[in-house]
Amino acid sequence: MKNKLSDCLRPLLLGAVFLGSAAQAQVQSLDRVVAIVDNDVIMYSQLDQRLNEVEQTLNKRGGQLPPQDVLQQQVLERLIVENLQLQIGDRSGIRITDEELNQAMASIAQRNNLTLDQFRAALARDGLSYEQAREQIRREMVISRVRQRRVAERIQVTDQEVNNFLASDLGQMQLAEEYRLANILIPVPDAASPDQIRAAAQKTAEVYDKLRGGADFAQMAIANSGSENALEGGDIGWRKGAQLPPAFAELIRSLSVGEITEPLRTPGGFMIVKLQEKRGGDTQMRDEVHVRHILIKPNAIRSEAETQRLVERLHQRILAGEDFAELAKSFSEDPGSALNGGDLNWIDPNSLVPEFRDVMAKTPSGQLSEPFKSPYGWHVLEVLGRRATDSSDQFRKQQAMNALRNRKYDEELQAWLRQIRDEAYVEIKL
Repeated sequence: MKNKLSDCLRPLLLGAVFLGSAAQAQVQSLDRVVAIVDNDVIMYSQLDQRLNEVEQTLNKRGGQLPPQDVLQQQVLERLIVENLQLQIGDRSGIRITDEELNQAMASIAQRNNLTLDQFRAALARDGLSYEQAREQIRREMVISRVRQRRVAERIQVTDQEVNNFLASDLGQMQLAEEYRLANILIPVPDAASPDQIRAAAQKTAEVYDKLRGGADFAQMAIANSGSENALEGGDIGWRKGAQLPPAFAELIRSLSVGEITEPLRTPGGFMIVKLQEKRGGDTQMRDEVHVRHILIKPNAIRSEAETQRLVERLHQRILAGEDFAELAKSFSEDPGSALNGGDLNWIDPNSLVPEFRDVMAKTPSGQLSEPFKSPYGWHVLEVLGRRATDSSDQFRKQQAMNALRNRKYDEELQAWLRQIRDEAYVEIKL
């Protein structure tokens, strides 16, 4: 790996850092309390471990470290605020199960393209124990849930705020279409002679022909481009349409992802641009499925096995020609759809539980699925149709809602953290 795995894991949920086992080995045998925080304490060993980790992180970023006493006070204050949130979580009954922790650790390993055994080994190489990593993730998950309950759930965004944001210059800029571009620049010197210009144009045409013939754009950029981003394969990152010259933006807008422009004459020479990715903008298509289903749930007088057998009998009756809608009205235990013959109407697959969504995706239009189980019970479904719907307006409003909620959350979180710090009993003994 180019970076230590511990560096990749530090900002997992709340930006907290792991407590390394190498630092723990340096814990003094005579520990002492450095702060009393309501009903808990912070020990010198905790402060020393976190301080070592923060110093390592800051050293890797480069630059001068603040004075030791200033850094120590900053780290202690962070530990105090974390401790207060953990105490709130404990009083609120927030618990992280072993299953949730295992899933979190497996997810981290997967994001780093590692198996769990490889993940454990990588942690050990970085001086971290798997148990300490689990404990730090547990703490971060508790703090995340505390913030969700105390901060996120009380944030409200009105329709008027959304409309005002969409109408503002800032809103239009933030939600504008973005393009991830790459370029190849064949430079032309200042005050170039006609022969120099012709030579550059000829070289550009040759590069363009090779690209049209299937040559790799990144490799061609590395070999031929005179741009400062040539060694990155010509990648210039994401650019909003409003940031591009009008004529240039219009040309990019006409491209499909993966296409290249014809050679363009620019003040610096001749340029070929590739559209690598596109996101945002006014047009957002959403896949929808028209589906109906019958749901049967286990209960006190019907076991899991009996429930499965009932769904299988209903499945056979439908295959034999009985009316799906009538059977749904008589047997389905989904109150939202039973009276409509099990019809869920046109629905976004992403709004459904994975078990239902996966079966629905595999079932061709006009056909019946095999009986299957979800967290709600046993189902049989029929796909009636599929379509792509333009949800641009809804998508833009959701983006605006998210942007406003994130802005309010950041403000509300800082205010709430100051509040719990001010209201807490804290005695510093450093």
